[in-house]
Amino acid sequence: MKYVLFCHAFTSCWNNGNAHFLRGVARELRELGHEVTVYEPAAGWSRRNAIADGGLEPLHEAQALLPGIDITQYVEAPDLDQALDGADVVIVHEWNSPQLIEDIGRRRIDGSPFTLLFHDTHHRAVTAPDELEQFDLQGFDGVLAFGEVLRQIYLKLGWANRAFTWHEAADVKLYRPHPEIEPTHDVIWIGNWGDNERSAELAEFLLQPVADLGLRARIHGVRYSLDALQAIEAAGIEYCGWLPAHRAPTAFAAARTTVHVPRGPYTRSLPGIPTIRMFEAMACGIPLVSAPWADTENLFPAGSYLRAANGEQMKEALLILLRDQPLAADMARTGLKVIADRHTCRHRADELIAIVSSIRSARRALPVSPFEEAMP
Repeated sequence: MKYVLFCHAFTSCWNNGNAHFLRGVARELRELGHEVTVYEPAAGWSRRNAIADGGLEPLHEAQALLPGIDITQYVEAPDLDQALDGADVVIVHEWNSPQLIEDIGRRRIDGSPFTLLFHDTHHRAVTAPDELEQFDLQGFDGVLAFGEVLRQIYLKLGWANRAFTWHEAADVKLYRPHPEIEPTHDVIWIGNWGDNERSAELAEFLLQPVADLGLRARIHGVRYSLDALQAIEAAGIEYCGWLPAHRAPTAFAAARTTVHVPRGPYTRSLPGIPTIRMFEAMACGIPLVSAPWADTENLFPAGSYLRAANGEQMKEALLILLRDQPLAADMARTGLKVIADRHTCRHRADELIAIVSSIRSARRALPVSPFEEAMP
């Protein structure tokens, strides 16, 4: 089948964790024998910032890791006649413009035979529903929600009557252990400061524990305010700026532990959805301690990571992992196994294929797209 993906950014992962996952799924679909075409705006904010931060080299490196996948950058709007020609499955990520989402949906309403899916990986369905309401989903056959709690929100709000839980996962072709690399740091954290959505959590669960314990630590990420950078420096942590996703595995390998600090809106409003870094860190075989989040879907079994309810517990957990090497090694093995068994991009590609099959089977029994009746 021919899969067509519309992303705000695919070659750029600058402040864009969605790219890590979607690249992995695209690669897996290709390896399963499907044709994959991707469209992204040439001047999207993620690409612009990536080029300003690191030049074109990181983007070229990322594209080189995706052989056989046709990636097209468009200037103002994609040529939908060309983009959708022969498409069997079209996936539109929610970071695209409302106009593009509406235009593609209109093609489906007007009789285009492809299966059309809306991919939601954000918390605004609950924190800012008015923003999501600007999207016209009438023509869409279904929603791919990156957590069960988000799927339920779509059902309850009536924006969709066919929604599917489709968690993110680790691209294990890229995220894997590098035992040949000798660790040089105690702690690494890879993530973005963002819009102060986890500034208090980062101070409690990362900066203060590292400072109190005198650990050697590194932070990679973007959108750090001057106050944040000053706090990082005061904690004695090395700030290293943007790290392209494909370079993260070797950065993980150079540290003994990492921490998971989810954003506040997710822990408060969308329990059960971890950041993608949790999947990726485990896939790289690095022991992990997590700040509070509710694993309501039992994604990770006991023994795959340590939990810390507050800053003091974070310090205790980090010390345990740094001092007890057999425990740390056992935790790394457990994390690797759970990723290999449940949470790779191949798993998600298989899930996607099954979702599309179920929609197509149901559609054969319906005269119209289910959204045409469900949406006002």
